[in-house]
Parts: sequence; structure tokens; C-alpha cells
Amino acid sequence: MRDPIRIFLLAALLGVSAIAVAGHLADGLAAYDIGDYDKSMESCLPLAEEGIPAAQFCVGRLYANGFGVPMNDEQALKWYGLAAEQGHAEAQFNLGVMHANGWGVPMDDIEAAKWYRRAAEHGFVQAQMALAAVFHAGRGVERSVSEAYMWYAVAAELGDSAAVFKRDEIAKELAQSDLLAAQRDAESWMPRFFGDDAARAVRVD
Repeated sequence: MRDPIRIFLLAALLGVSAIAVAGHLADGLAAYDIGDYDKSMESCLPLAEEGIPAAQFCVGRLYANGFGVPMNDEQALKWYGLAAEQGHAEAQFNLGVMHANGWGVPMDDIEAAKWYRRAAEHGFVQAQMALAAVFHAGRGVERSVSEAYMWYAVAAELGDSAAVFKRDEIAKELAQSDLLAAQRDAESWMPRFFGDDAARAVRVD
């Protein structure tokens, strides 16, 4: 996820063009994708230190997985946290995963659910699935089958095939009035992810 405004400001501070900064970021992300983790760190770390959230997320992933550097949950949490606070959805989700599993922090389902929700509200489908699961189980949140249905329905509309199955299974647990309310709640999220002109039907016949 690139941040054009932040890239422009960083470029101004460093006295280089925004195109050059974006190019360094693209190089770092591409290097990660092909497994050149040393180059990824070399490209992303300076940008991460200057506040580019996509670069911070990249550095966090390197530390979280021990790619090119020794695995370090503390550093992963630091960089994920910085990116997450700036709205990077995948960093938010990964923070939730780390809290849920107790990686580098005490296991904390409440904190995990908080970060899942933030990422889910930014349209990150894996987080929507995770949030639906914690609502269904009542793990870190008050149990709500309706909320679980709603997030599975949203994830289904965003193209997750597993969410379609989960949504339809959970629908069987809801009274008709609760199901209709959950469907309306799911529909209310659609303009955020698809735009006001996108008509989306999330109802199950």
C-alpha cells in the first residue's frame, strides 16, 4: 500500500523526487516477493524509518518471518504497529494474529479482535474472516452470531469463497428477523468497499 502524500513529503525532506522514493519502495517490495530479503531490507528500512507505512510493513514481515534477519517478534511488533497506526490493513491484521497467538506479547484475544476489526473495516478479507470467527466463538468479544454472519457476508461479497460457505452455515443459526437485520448490516458496508453506485445483494434465499 503506497501513501502518495507521505511519499511526496519524504521526497521533499530528502531532496529527491517522489518518483525515486516510490521506486525504492517498489524495489523493496518486489525484492521481498522474489525472496531477495537482503535487498528488500536495504530498500525498505530507510523508508520505514521515515514513516512510509508500506515500508514499515515490509520490515515487520522480514523480522516476523526471519527473512534475511534473525526472527525478532519485538521488532516485528514495532514495525507492524507503526504501519498499523497509519491505517495499513495487513499490518493491522498481522498485529491481531500476533496478539492472538502470543507471539512477542502475552496472548490477548481482546487486543487481537481490536486489530482484526480495524483491518476488517479497511476491507482486508482475511481480517473479516478472523473477526467473524471470533464473534462466532465469543473470543475476545461478546459472542454474536449476527456479527459473525455480517462479517462473513461482507467477506463473501469481496470474493472469499470460504466465507460464502461460512455465511450460509451461520444463517441456519439465526432467527429470520435476526438474519434480515444482519443482512442489512452487511449491505451497509458495501458502499465503503465498492462505491455508492455498486448494488450488492448479500441475502441468502
